[in-house]
Amino acid sequence: MAMEYPWNKDDLMEAAVDTEKCKMLLKVVELGSMAAAGEELGYTTSGVSRMMAALEEKAGFSLLYRLHGGVEATPECERLLQAFRELDYWSDRWEQTASEIRGVQTGDVTVGTSYPAYYPWLARIIAAFRQAYPGVTVRLLQGNSAALYRAMAEHKADFCVVSQREGDFNWIPLAEDPLVAWIPAGHPLAGEPRFPIKALDSEPYIDTYPGEDSDNRRCLADQGIRPVSQFTSTDTGATYAMVEAGLGISLENAMNSGNRRGKVAILPLEPPWTVSIGIIYPKADTLTPAAGRFAAFAQRERFRTQEALG
Repeated sequence: MAMEYPWNKDDLMEAAVDTEKCKMLLKVVELGSMAAAGEELGYTTSGVSRMMAALEEKAGFSLLYRLHGGVEATPECERLLQAFRELDYWSDRWEQTASEIRGVQTGDVTVGTSYPAYYPWLARIIAAFRQAYPGVTVRLLQGNSAALYRAMAEHKADFCVVSQREGDFNWIPLAEDPLVAWIPAGHPLAGEPRFPIKALDSEPYIDTYPGEDSDNRRCLADQGIRPVSQFTSTDTGATYAMVEAGLGISLENAMNSGNRRGKVAILPLEPPWTVSIGIIYPKADTLTPAAGRFAAFAQRERFRTQEALG
C-alpha cells in the first residue's frame, strides 16, 4: 500500500534537503529528549531546538509535544516518521556510495541477533570485517525476532540472525532449532522423557515476550493451546530464574537453554515443534554498500556456524 503524506512528496523532499534535520528528529523521538539527542549527535540543545523549529515551520504544524520531562511525537509526526526514516536511510546510502566511488569505504552496519549462541560467530565475522574495512562502524543489536524484523523494516538494522517470519528480505537458512520446555526440577513431569504441550492447558505458564510474535506463541497457537499465563518476562534469564523458583513452566528455544546449570528440567516437546533460524538482510536494491560487504563476509563464514555453536 502506498504511503500517504500530509503534503506531496516533492514538498517533503524539499523540507528534508538537510538530512541532518531528519536524523535529528528521529533521534529526538527515539530518546524523548532534545538534550540527549543533541549530546549523542554532537549538537547543543539550542541547536537541536532550532533544527526542530525549522522542520515545523516548513511542515506548517507541530511535530513535537514539548513536555515537562521531555518531548513526544505529535500524531502528525507519527504519520511522517517512516518517511523520515526512508530519507535518512537513502541519504546514508548515497553518502556511502559516493565515498566508495572516491575509493573511501565508510558507513555503519547494525547487526542484530535473537540468539546469544550466535555471538561467537558474529564476533568472529565482525573482527574480520573491521580488519578489512576499518572505516565502517559495526553495532550489535539484541532483541527477539519480531523486534528485529521491525528494526529491519525501519532501517534500524542491516543484518540479523532471527527465526523466520514474513518479510521482504533476503533469507539464508542456518539451523532448525527445536522448542523445549523449561520445568521446575521438582515438578511431577520433570522426570518424563518428553513434555506434552497439551499439559499447558492447565499448568501455570511463564510467558516470555508477552504480546509479541514469539516462537513460543506461534507454537501454542499452532497447537490450539491457551495457557494460564501467571507470570511474564522480557528476558530469558529472568524466565529461567522464575522456572527455577517453581513459579511455572515455559517454552523456549533449545538454543537459549545454552549452558544453564540451574534446577530446571529441559525436556523436548511432544509433539515436536521446530523453529527455522537464519539470516535476513535487505534486498539488493535497498542494500547499502557497507551492509552488502558485511553480508558477503557472513555468507563466506556460514560453513563455520556449527563449529561456532559447538
